[in-house]
This record gives sequence, C-alpha cells and structure tokens, in this order.
Amino acid sequence: MNTGTTNLAHAAPGAPARIMEIGGGHGIRQKLNLRGISEGSLVRVISNTGPITIEVDRNVVSIGRGMAQKIRVAMV
Repeated sequence: MNTGTTNLAHAAPGAPARIMEIGGGHGIRQKLNLRGISEGSLVRVISNTGPITIEVDRNVVSIGRGMAQKIRVAMV
C-alpha cells in the first residue's frame, strides 16, 4: 500500500486517494463542500489533464487545476 501524500493535481489517474487537508480560505472550502469534496472524503482520479476530474461518492466532479493544487491527498 502506497501511503505517500501529494496534491490532487499530481495524483495518478485511476488512483484512489483520501483527502487529508484543504488549503485556502472559507470560499474554496465552501465551493468544494458544495461539490461533495471535504477532508476525509475518498476520491478516485479520473483525469488529471486540463481540469482535474474525480469521482467522489459515485459522482463525477471536475475542478480547476489551481483549486486541485490546494487539496492534499494521501494515496490509498
């Protein structure tokens, strides 16, 4: 099991990851929370070219690369 941490923008496609920390202020946290993305969530990276596309709670969500770089994940 690989337990390294990285930001979401650098996670490999197909890899499951757990969100450990969300950097930034209240605004970014609120935007991500509205999309079902919060600390502790288990996500799977679908694509990391252009906007980062992830699956979270059986929903597919795309977020910008800048926002994804503020999300720290642990690979599971």
